[in-house]
Amino acid sequence: LKSNPSNNEEKEAQTQLTKSDELQRLHSQALSAYQQEDYEAAISLLDEILAVCVWDAELRELRAECYIKEGEPSKAISDLKAAAKLKNDNTEAFYKISRIYYQLGDHELSLSEVRECLKLDQDHKKCFSLYKQVKKLNKQIESAEEFIREGRYEDAISKYDSVMKTEPDVPIYATRAKERICHCLSKNQQATDAIKVCTEVLQLEPTNVNALKDRAEAYLLEDLYEE
Repeated sequence: LKSNPSNNEEKEAQTQLTKSDELQRLHSQALSAYQQEDYEAAISLLDEILAVCVWDAELRELRAECYIKEGEPSKAISDLKAAAKLKNDNTEAFYKISRIYYQLGDHELSLSEVRECLKLDQDHKKCFSLYKQVKKLNKQIESAEEFIREGRYEDAISKYDSVMKTEPDVPIYATRAKERICHCLSKNQQATDAIKVCTEVLQLEPTNVNALKDRAEAYLLEDLYEE
C-alpha cells in the first residue's frame, strides 16, 4: 500500500489485515484448546481457520490429532490424506494413516499406506517396524483364507491362532480370527467347539451375522433346532 496508495486498495488491505488478525487469534485459541485437551473446541476453531486456509497441511494434521483423540478415525484419515498431498515427503502423515487403518482392523489398507511412507524414506524406523508387523499379519490372514477356500479347516484354525499371537494388543484381530475359527469348526462339523467359539464372538458382537449363521449350523448338527 505504501508504494502505491489508493482508496479501494486500502479498504481491501484493511479487510485482509483484519481477517488475518482474526485467524491468528483463532489459531492461538485452537492451540490453547488442544493443549488443555479440549479437542471438541479445538476442532471447531480449526474448522473456521481451514475454511479460509484450505491448503495448510499443519492445521489439517492438528485437526487430525483432535479427531483421533475424539474417536473419529475416519475424519482423521481424511485430514491426514490431504496433509500427505499438501506437504512433500510427508512420511509422518502416511505413518499415522497406516496406524489408524491397522487399529481399525483394515490390515490391507494399512499395508498400502505404510508402503507409501517407505517409498519416500526406506530407512524410516517407525514405518519399517509397522510394515514388518502388518506384512506378517497380512500374510497369515491371506494364508488362512486360502486354507478355508481349499476346505483345509484344521490348517486355517491353526493359522488364525497364529494371527492372535502375532497381534495380541488390537482386539479387532482376535475377534475376526475367532469369527473365522467359529466358521471353520462349524464347517468341519465340530459342533460343540463351534458353538463355544461362536458364542464368544457373539458376546463381543451380538449382531455378528456370520457368527450367528455358523452357530446355527452347529446347533443343527447337534439337533438343537430351537436354538
